[in-house]
Amino acid sequence: MRAISIIYRRELGAYLRSPYGWVIGAIVLLIDGLLFQGLVLSGGEQYSAIILERGFYYQSGIPLFAGVLLSFRLLSEERQTYSMVLLNTSPIRDSEIVLGKFLAALTFLGFLLAISVYMPILIKVNGKITTAQIVVGYFGLLLLGAATLAIGLFASALTRNQLIAAVVAAAMVIVMCFIYVLAAKVDPPLKDFLDQIGLFWSHFHNSFEKGILNLRDVIYYVATAYFFLLLAIKTLEAKRWQ
Repeated sequence: MRAISIIYRRELGAYLRSPYGWVIGAIVLLIDGLLFQGLVLSGGEQYSAIILERGFYYQSGIPLFAGVLLSFRLLSEERQTYSMVLLNTSPIRDSEIVLGKFLAALTFLGFLLAISVYMPILIKVNGKITTAQIVVGYFGLLLLGAATLAIGLFASALTRNQLIAAVVAAAMVIVMCFIYVLAAKVDPPLKDFLDQIGLFWSHFHNSFEKGILNLRDVIYYVATAYFFLLLAIKTLEAKRWQ
């Protein structure tokens, strides 16, 4: 745990001290705020629950885009600058490196989500929605972000080139988000399988976005994050002395 804590503080400090994390956060929140103001609040008179649902739909861009941008450099940068050699020769396991970096990125992403909470609060002030709907929606956004960060970390472990890592991470996230389109073209049981592995539509859009807390969807996001973190650890172990 001490090694994870050291990596966590080091990586979180890098986000907070450098302009990289703040620029990403500012851009993502600016775009999300413009979409919220232009497309969510300008839809005429509608039920507050429908407006909130549409708001979470657009807010899902925060964990998806920021998750990729915050994670693709975490391991590839270490290898590109040869600082990974120092980590490999220190008494720190690969699993501790991955977990420390993942938790730091998740903390910063959670901070960005917390900043955006004013958007659903505007709906609550002017309409009738419960606090539980907002909490469930943000819990879903955090889980979606955790899965996206894990995918980005795995892509970052595959190569020392940060651009390639970013492209691979973005491609995997896009495919997993829109795999429901392919699922609609095939027959069961393949259709059911593709529906269940989709990152966004089946597990966020149909539940968290509507304020519905489903244990199946929580398990899916936790399992997805665990799976890709495990892949990242195994990839680091395989490339340890390369």
